[in-house]
Order: sequence, then C-alpha cells, then structure tokens
Amino acid sequence: MIIARSPLRISLGGGGTDLPSYYREHEGFLIAGAIDRYVYVTVNRPFREGIFLKYSQIETAANITEIKHNIIREVLKCENLKTPRIEISSMADIPAATGLGSSGSFTTALLKAVYTFRRKHINQDDLAELACHIEIDKLGEPIGKQDQYIAAIGGINSYAFHKDDSVSYAPLNISRNTLNKLEDNLLLFFTGFSRSASGILQDQKVRSQKKDADMLNNLHYVKELGYRSKDALESGNTNIFGELLHEHWENKKKRSAGMSNPDIDSWYNLALKNGAIGGKVVGAGGGGFLMFMASDSEKLRSAMNEQGLEEVRFRFDFEGTKVIHS
Repeated sequence: MIIARSPLRISLGGGGTDLPSYYREHEGFLIAGAIDRYVYVTVNRPFREGIFLKYSQIETAANITEIKHNIIREVLKCENLKTPRIEISSMADIPAATGLGSSGSFTTALLKAVYTFRRKHINQDDLAELACHIEIDKLGEPIGKQDQYIAAIGGINSYAFHKDDSVSYAPLNISRNTLNKLEDNLLLFFTGFSRSASGILQDQKVRSQKKDADMLNNLHYVKELGYRSKDALESGNTNIFGELLHEHWENKKKRSAGMSNPDIDSWYNLALKNGAIGGKVVGAGGGGFLMFMASDSEKLRSAMNEQGLEEVRFRFDFEGTKVIHS
C-alpha cells in the first residue's frame, strides 16, 4: 500500500493574483505557507480487477471513463491504465471547502501516490504543474495555481506567477524568532461555514477578463500588499504584518458581496477588541476559517471560544507532498 500526504495552506498576502485571468496580463505575486494539517491518499492493488474508490462516497468502476470523481478520473486518464486494477481512498485532517486549499492538496497527494504505485518519480515542480494542468486546463476550474504549488513544495514562500504561465518561488528569509512568533500568534478559527469557492472565483475570472477596472485595481492593490507583507515578515515585524492582514481583508471584501456575512463581520470586530491586530477569511471568502495575527493570543482564544468558534492549532510544514509509506 502507498500512502501519500499533502499539506493544506494559508495565504499570507497577495491571494487572488494567482488566477490565469489576472497573471497572464499583469503577473501575480503572493506569499503563503504550508501547515501541518494534511490530505492523505492511499493507493493499493486489490485482489480483483476494477477501480475501487473511497472518499466522501464509495465508487466501483470497470474502467476510467465510468469514474464520477472528476480529479481521480483525470489523474488515472493521465496514467493511461489499460486494464485498471487499483484501489484509492482519501481522508483529511480538515473538511473540504473551508478555504485551506484542500483540492490542490488532494490532487498533488493523489498524483504522488499513483506515480509511486506505478514506480515512477515526479519532482515537486512537475507535480505542482501537473496538478494545475488537471484542475485548471482539463477540468476548467476557475482557480489559481497557489494551492498546488504550496502543497507540493511546502514551507513559507513567495510565488511569482508569470505571463507565460511559469511560476517562480523562493523561501521567505525569516528568522527563527519570527517563525516562532507566527506559529504562536497566527491563529485559525473555524466559522462553521463550508462553501464552494467556485462562484466567487468565477466572478473574479470573468470580471478580470473583461478588464473590469474595479476588479483589476483591487487585485493590483492586493498584489502590492503581498510585497509589503513579505517585507514585514523578512524584517521581523509581525505587528505590521498583522496590520497588513487587516488592510488586506478590508480591500478583499470589496471584491465580492459574498466575501463576508454578518456573522463573520461580528466575529472579526470582536476579535479586534480582544487581542487581534488584524486578520482575514482564508481562501476565496464566504466561510471556512478566520485567521488572525494576535498581540494577545490567550485573550483572543477566550473571546472566540465564547462565540463557539473552534481553533485549529498548527505549525508550518516544510516537507510538502511526500510518500509516508510504501
């Protein structure tokens, strides 16, 4: 049995500029970190011929074209299995549709597991690009490239998305002290809302392609915040980073009416009064996780716990997608 895992991610600044509808015209930039919460995929050879799938549903198929799960179907098509005899199952530390990039993590983990199952090697960059190709080109999802790259590579990095579809990246030059501050004071709370990002991202894609001035100016500003956030972290100033998160969130809410809701606004304002310097909803918006940079983490935890918001504690992952058993 092959077991592969991919980390989930948090976007730290510049998110949204990784969509092809934006970066192919203006180039994108963001910083993001992989966290030690994972999507796991197992691949095994069953005793009888066929395709056996276990995820949120259970599927059995005689051939690849019968598979209902879009990503699994496209991954196995890439492998061109003539007489399929494979069993695939998945599980995750965090539910899907909560803003932590689970789809990209699932795709990279699945590809890594299937490649290992077929005794083939794939490096991190090729893994990320193949996952992007499957989700964006093959399936036509209105998403960007950050999730697949962060999952495949791990760490805390800056990413530049170029007009020719290439991606370059580099680790953030942060001190051990800054890393400790982030891991101790960057807090995640689950709102209780799961949502599909497709609607919000599709709107961004269409408006960007139509050269909507408000959308493009919003994304230009967010990209600039990404550069400023990188500078703040590399200089060790986590307070300024927290203030930039707040500035990012205020600007991000203008991008779509579905970005927030009265509950999220209420919790956010309460957090600012109880130890949060700034924060935002992680991912496309509308639900999932609220992330805050805290000046008083215990006071913030207490306030959010009283509201019934569950915290997910984490450390950063520096390994990326990997096989943990074979």
